[in-house]
Amino acid sequence: MKPTRITVLAAVLIGVGVVVWAVVRLFYTSLPVLPWTMVPSLLLLALGELYTAFFTRARIQHKPGTKPIEPLVAARLAALAKASSHAAAVLAGGFAGMAVYLISSLDKPTPRRDFFVSGGTALAGIALIGAALFLEYACRVPKGPEDENDHRHASRI
Repeated sequence: MKPTRITVLAAVLIGVGVVVWAVVRLFYTSLPVLPWTMVPSLLLLALGELYTAFFTRARIQHKPGTKPIEPLVAARLAALAKASSHAAAVLAGGFAGMAVYLISSLDKPTPRRDFFVSGGTALAGIALIGAALFLEYACRVPKGPEDENDHRHASRI
């Protein structure tokens, strides 16, 4: 599995944001009021991934007082992190697109409420992206001296 590229996440976020902005322009009046519950849900997911990242990193680096992590567990956590970052990019982009549309209607109560909910959800999605990227980074196995020797030898061939 290759590391997640931030440029791909940014492209997904911006692309989804533009599409949602265009759709919301046409259908905002027929949409239901946005629920605020996405903000704490995404923030709790981000906190969970940060917590997991700190302990996973300590276990992979064999810090004192930690037990070694199974390779399959680390691989599953890396896959979770990659999936979380991509899903969060889609959510953050969608809600950011809605917030951009609503910024011109802040004088009305319902669009103003939806603006704050969608903006908060977009920010929470960005926080989840950061936590997921850190978890993915924490799952990397540190390079040892034998890895450097293999790399130097391979470059000579």
